[in-house]
Amino acid sequence: MKTVSGALLLFVFPLFISTDSDELPINKIQVIGSHNSYKKAIDPHLFEKFRQRDSISAGKIDYEHIGITEQLDIGLRNLEIDVYADSKGGKYAHPRGLDWAKDQAPYDLDKEMDQPGFKVFHIQDLDFRSDFLTLKRGLEKLKNWSDHHPGHTPVFITLEAKDSKMKGEGYSDPEVFTAETFDELDKALLDGLGKQKLITPDQVRGKYSTLEAAVLKDNWPLVKNAKEKFIFLLDQKGEKMELYMKGHPSLAGRVLFVNAEAGRPEAAMMIINDAKDPLIPQLVKKGYIIRTRADADTQEARNNDYSNFNAACESGAQIITTDYYLKSTHFKSDYLVSFEGGRYFRINPLFK
Repeated sequence: MKTVSGALLLFVFPLFISTDSDELPINKIQVIGSHNSYKKAIDPHLFEKFRQRDSISAGKIDYEHIGITEQLDIGLRNLEIDVYADSKGGKYAHPRGLDWAKDQAPYDLDKEMDQPGFKVFHIQDLDFRSDFLTLKRGLEKLKNWSDHHPGHTPVFITLEAKDSKMKGEGYSDPEVFTAETFDELDKALLDGLGKQKLITPDQVRGKYSTLEAAVLKDNWPLVKNAKEKFIFLLDQKGEKMELYMKGHPSLAGRVLFVNAEAGRPEAAMMIINDAKDPLIPQLVKKGYIIRTRADADTQEARNNDYSNFNAACESGAQIITTDYYLKSTHFKSDYLVSFEGGRYFRINPLFK
């Protein structure tokens, strides 16, 4: 489970930024980014134990990423972050998986997990190694990278608030997100990046009566005005999405956009994982920003199957996520995702 050195990547994948797109609104570009962007490999000893117990599930999480700043360096313009609430601190300081297999690599030597605040990892007790263990640390990395790369094109970030219990025995129960937790999440993003680094629903709504009305009138910021900024999308549906929106009509005062369906006042950005869904180009042409996936659960990479990626490109979905902007180092495969010329940013083909 070795990782390719990020220092070498800059020579292989130069950072392309097109000035041709500067006068376009951000819904008329198309970017490629990573899924579970923070994820490091499960320690080999623990992974083998899990694989023996559930080989199918193990195969689905048998991937890892280079660091997020290295991903941004090579040109990726979407990231995905999973956050777990930890209001008192220490809840995830000693993942149970550390006791499930011997001879694992050290974990959290700086004791970051002891501090209160949002934690970042994939699956409690099992898939817990991360490029940054806390949201605070991740935001520090993002801001530092942005400050040192003036003029960078906007970065989209999907953020999932995780509190689901794992099936089976032995897993910790996460802290449940509440209205207060979501308020703290907004505050963490503002404190960590600063308002000047963010594109928020209020900015897009502008003078329009609702956020959706603004989106349908193409009121997204131009690329040139969105440079050095981040835009967050809450990857939730149902009760948690409604909880985040409650008391904030058209997301007034909120930091994150939400995955609301067309027709709702809050509709602006949507997650449609099936890249072949015929609704995607229809929604894109109306002005919504859509995030879809080129691959999932390692399956496309194992089968060298580009059908979803090709469909995603043609659909006009503005954000396409993949686990394979680099070839897998976990199994033999030639599967590799990028636009022509090794790029990860281009003008949206639906608007050429």
